[in-house]
Amino acid sequence: MSGGDDPAHRPILAVIELLGQRWILRVLWELEPGPLGFLELRRRMGNCSSSMLSNRLQQLHAAGLIEKHGSNGFYELTAAGIGLSEALQSLWDRSESWGWWWVGRRVDARQPEITRPSSIGRSWS
Repeated sequence: MSGGDDPAHRPILAVIELLGQRWILRVLWELEPGPLGFLELRRRMGNCSSSMLSNRLQQLHAAGLIEKHGSNGFYELTAAGIGLSEALQSLWDRSESWGWWWVGRRVDARQPEITRPSSIGRSWS
């Protein structure tokens, strides 16, 4: 890997590397409305194991995106985490339209190839 490809030298690559890990975006999404305790967060995360959730919370804390409060262990977004959530808002908004199309395509395994929706407004070649 050349120095230019090292995430430490390109902030966007470091962000993509962090956010690309399984469950990271889900944790941010779940914490966006407000603080949650570990058990409630774990319940909302479905099939994410407790150890994986704990690992992801540690990573997000180390990145300065969440903080843990008090002995009751409520987790919440920091100012940086809120800023990132605001940046991700358009992605979450887009998922309300395109995401439903994609989920339907994934469920229908009988269709051998995916055709892109024409409403996106960009070339998918």
